[in-house]
Amino acid sequence: MAQNALRLGVNIDHVATVRNARGGDNPDPVRAAILAQNAGADGITAHLREDRRHIVDADIDGLMAALRIPLNFEMAATAEMQAIALRHKPHAVCLVPEKREERTTEGGLDVAGNDNALADYITPLREAGSRVSMFIGAEKAQVEASHRIGAPVIELHAGAYADAWAEGRWDARDAELAKITEMVAYASELGLEVHVGHGLTYDSVGPIAALPEVKELNIGHFLMGEAMFVGLPAALAEMRRQMDLARQS
Repeated sequence: MAQNALRLGVNIDHVATVRNARGGDNPDPVRAAILAQNAGADGITAHLREDRRHIVDADIDGLMAALRIPLNFEMAATAEMQAIALRHKPHAVCLVPEKREERTTEGGLDVAGNDNALADYITPLREAGSRVSMFIGAEKAQVEASHRIGAPVIELHAGAYADAWAEGRWDARDAELAKITEMVAYASELGLEVHVGHGLTYDSVGPIAALPEVKELNIGHFLMGEAMFVGLPAALAEMRRQMDLARQS
C-alpha cells in the first residue's frame, strides 16, 4: 500500500442484524467479512454489544479464526468485554460508548470525564498487543484526554456531519466538517493516529477522505445496504474509488 493510501475498514455488524431478525445462521457475518477481505478491505470491524443485538460471541470466534486482515473489535469499557478482548487479542480494540436504548452509537466516548479509569482499563489491552483506539467526538478536550491516557489511536465520530449531509443542512455540514478537519490536524500534531467513521456514504466520504492526516475510515451500515443491491465486492470497489479520488485530488 502506498504511504499516503487511506485504509478502508468494513463494519459487518448489520449482516448480523439481518440474521438475528429471523434467527438461524443466515446471513453469516463471517462470510461477509471474508468477502470484504477478498474484495480488498484493509480491516474488519465488529462491535460486540452487551446485549448482543447483532454480533455475538461466536461471530468473534469465527472472525478471529478466518481473517487474514486485522480485526477491529469495538466494545464498551466493561470488565466482561475486557476479558473477551484479552482472550482473543485482536489487532485493534476500539472503545465506544454504549446505551441499551440507542439504535446505533450516538456519540463519542467521554474520555475527558473518565480519564483515570480509562487509563487503567486500556493498560492490559495494550500490554496484550492490541492497538487501542478511542471513539470520540471532534472535541479538543476528548482528543487531549485520549492522548493523555496513552491511547495511540482515535476514531472521530462523523455522525453529525453525515446526518447533516443526508438532510441537506449544508451550513451544519460545513460546520461539522470544519470541526473534524481541525481536530484531525490537532490530533496528528499530538502524535495520534486518526481514523474517522460512522454514517459515511459515497456522497459524503470525499471531504473526509481528502484530509491527508486521516489514516483509516470505518464504514459499515451504508456498505451493507448497498451490498443488498449490487453485491459486497461492488459496493466496496465503489467506496474505494470515491476514497482514492478524494485522496488524489
